[in-house]
Amino acid sequence: MTGEAEPPPGAMSETLRENIATLAARRRAETDQASFSERIAGAITRFTGSMTFVAIHLVVFGGWIVANLGWLPGVPPFDPSFVTLAMVASVEAIFLSTFVLISQNRMMRAADRRADLDLHINLLAEHELTKVGDLLARIAERLEVHRGGESYDEIRQIVRPHTVLDAIDAAEEGAAKT
Repeated sequence: MTGEAEPPPGAMSETLRENIATLAARRRAETDQASFSERIAGAITRFTGSMTFVAIHLVVFGGWIVANLGWLPGVPPFDPSFVTLAMVASVEAIFLSTFVLISQNRMMRAADRRADLDLHINLLAEHELTKVGDLLARIAERLEVHRGGESYDEIRQIVRPHTVLDAIDAAEEGAAKT
């Protein structure tokens, strides 16, 4: 323990609160900027992913099956071979999968943008930390403070993203060959 008082539960810095508000506003703006077709696909996808949708299908398809098995007195079978039911289910599956894909494409574009932002911020942080590490090493040299060896020299090296990506690609290609 450093003797510092523990912050109360739920306490956040003003910067953190501002960041949360900014991200929430950004997500709302992205939702508002969605095209009409994307909004429709999103609404359909949300509905079809609900228990209400499952319950409706249980009632409709269950009723269809029970009626066509002749188990409901007074209701004559209208699809005794269930061919129509299979066709309805197949057409529904085609449309639902299309709506899900539209929604996933939109989410993927947003995730790609966030990943690009995250990478950019990480690269900036790495660059800034390299400068800070170099500055600290210079201060240590000037004050004749022992730096602690070779690992501290690594801190001063600038990380080149393309070099790291090339190394990752080479490692993955090597793993794929084995």
